[in-house]
Amino acid sequence: MRTVHDIAILDAVGKSFDVGKIRNDFPILKQRINGKPLVYLDNAATSQKPQAVIDAMTRFYVEENSNIHRGVHTLSDKATQSYEAARVKIQKFINAASPQEIIFVRGTTEGVNLVARSYGAVHLAAGDEVIISAMEHHSNIVPWQLVCAERGAGLRIIPMSDEGELDLKAYEKLFSTKTRLVSIGHVSNALGTINPVKEMIRIAHEQGVPVLIDGAQAVPHMPVDVRDLDCDFYVFSGHKMFGPTGIGILYGKRKLLEAMPPYQGGGDMIKSVTFEKTIYNDLPHKFEAGTPNISGGVGLGAAVDYLGRIEVEGAMAHEREVLRYATSALAGVSGLRVIGTARQKTGVVSFVLDGIHPHDIGTILDDDGIAIRTGHHCAQPVMQRFGIPATARASFALYNTVQEVDALVAGIHHAVKVFS
Repeated sequence: MRTVHDIAILDAVGKSFDVGKIRNDFPILKQRINGKPLVYLDNAATSQKPQAVIDAMTRFYVEENSNIHRGVHTLSDKATQSYEAARVKIQKFINAASPQEIIFVRGTTEGVNLVARSYGAVHLAAGDEVIISAMEHHSNIVPWQLVCAERGAGLRIIPMSDEGELDLKAYEKLFSTKTRLVSIGHVSNALGTINPVKEMIRIAHEQGVPVLIDGAQAVPHMPVDVRDLDCDFYVFSGHKMFGPTGIGILYGKRKLLEAMPPYQGGGDMIKSVTFEKTIYNDLPHKFEAGTPNISGGVGLGAAVDYLGRIEVEGAMAHEREVLRYATSALAGVSGLRVIGTARQKTGVVSFVLDGIHPHDIGTILDDDGIAIRTGHHCAQPVMQRFGIPATARASFALYNTVQEVDALVAGIHHAVKVFS
């Protein structure tokens, strides 16, 4: 956990962060919506893409487009090199031990499903248990429900407080001799809570239980070192970290991946096939059946390159300042209540407004050129925990500004007037 001194240093660094220069890298931010400048505050759903990522994907299609791994011609070789280079970039980005531990998937959802099906189906038996938390995205609930139902296993749920923080004492008490896996989110998409995953992993490992971390909302906002965390699996999506849609990463410790059966069958995940027997390919290809999203992999590699050129501490300090400013500004709106007030948060402010449905708030804000997300955010158990059907959610990225927060607050006052 960062000290007060650390935070002060980061705040000083954040003041030198050139958000205007960053915004120039994202062409979509220059457009107008309903005649108003676009204020894009829906980054937890998907982030915008810098020109560098767009150019990398265009370049691939213009200069290298071909299928990978199986071809001997020049274009296939170039495409293979670009795709596998992206894998190495991602390995270094999260500090995995080897590129073989980096599995390309369609996104966080497929990554969780892969582990649920491949690891879970082998290791879960009747009466066994999987621990998840009360703040999970549906993508980290439903796959475990499916495999538990098939295997006769059950889910145990880590409760959370009124502030949106997990109860670690209750978490420790959930373990039993039947616990086979823990699967938890690094950051809540609905609340912005940063969970103490390193400590939670340590607790699980003391019980001999492996841990999967859903990092979809963490990777865009903070450095992630999978070896420092000591997680067994870590999954995230490209489109939330300024890369393309349809591509994501499953990291897994090599010894676990090697022991797991393939998730899907098909081309490229095999060494040889006869009607009597199939010999599977080595890692990582064992889990990558069929023609992959090659341009998506290249684009994700370009997103990693882009993030590598940004001063990370400055970006983090800037995002924290925007979140702090937004939290304070919204607190001044009569009848507005923030849902999720954890001590450790990243760039999400979820709120409800007396007498106005979140969908109506979102519609009025869109008239003003402001994009937010409304609904249950694929986290219905979170909404049930707080006794609400939905929230309005503003979520920030490194290109957002306090001026955009001012526009958001003005838009909310506009909504209040419309519905008063």
